[in-house]
Amino acid sequence: MSKVRVRGFAVSSDGFGAGPDQSLEHPLGKGGPELHNWFYPTRAFRSMIGQDGGTDDRFASAAMEGFGAFILGRNMFGPAGDDWGGPDWKGWWGDNPPYHAPTFILTHHARAPIEMEGGTTFHFVTDGIESALAQAKAAAGDLDVKIGGGVSTVRQYLLAGAIDEMHLAMSPVFLGRGEALFAGIDLPGLGYRVTEVVPTELATHVVLTR
Repeated sequence: MSKVRVRGFAVSSDGFGAGPDQSLEHPLGKGGPELHNWFYPTRAFRSMIGQDGGTDDRFASAAMEGFGAFILGRNMFGPAGDDWGGPDWKGWWGDNPPYHAPTFILTHHARAPIEMEGGTTFHFVTDGIESALAQAKAAAGDLDVKIGGGVSTVRQYLLAGAIDEMHLAMSPVFLGRGEALFAGIDLPGLGYRVTEVVPTELATHVVLTR
C-alpha cells in the first residue's frame, strides 16, 4: 500500500525549516541554505545538478526514491506573487527538474500544467490540500507520495493527519528566526513516535512514524 512521506527535510537545531526574509535572491531565507550542508556533498545531490562523484548517504539517496508523485507549496516552485516570477518562469531547477513524476503545486493562482524534461509535469492545484493529495495518490499508483515542502505545506499535512512517515535532517545550525516547523503541533498527540535516530557529522537523522 502506498504511503505519504516526508524525506530529506532539513531543520535547524532551533526548529526552523527555512530562514527569515525569503525572496527571489534568498529562496530558502537568509541562512536557509546552511540547513542542507549535509546534502550538498552527497552523490544524490551532485547527480541532481549534473555532476559526478560525491559521498554515499542512504538518507540522501532515499530522499527522491520510490515516489510516484510529489506535492509542493507555492514557494517551492517560484517566488511569491501572482505573476509566477514572470510569464516564462518554470521553477527553480531549469529544464529538467529533479522530480521525474507528476508534481502538484499548492497555490491560489491558477496556471496551466507545465510539462518539463525528464518526466516532470507541474500541476497547479487551487482547491486545497485534500484535492492535491487525492490527485497525487491517483497519479502515484502503487508508489508513494512525497510531501516535498516547504514548511507551511508540511505543517498542513501533519495537522490533517495525512503523513505516514517523516525523515528529518536536524542540522547543527541555529537560525534564530524563520519558519518554525513544529510550533504549536503536538506530535505525540497526532500519533508520531521516533523510530530511528542516526547521528552524523553534518546532521542527525530522525525518522518519525505514525
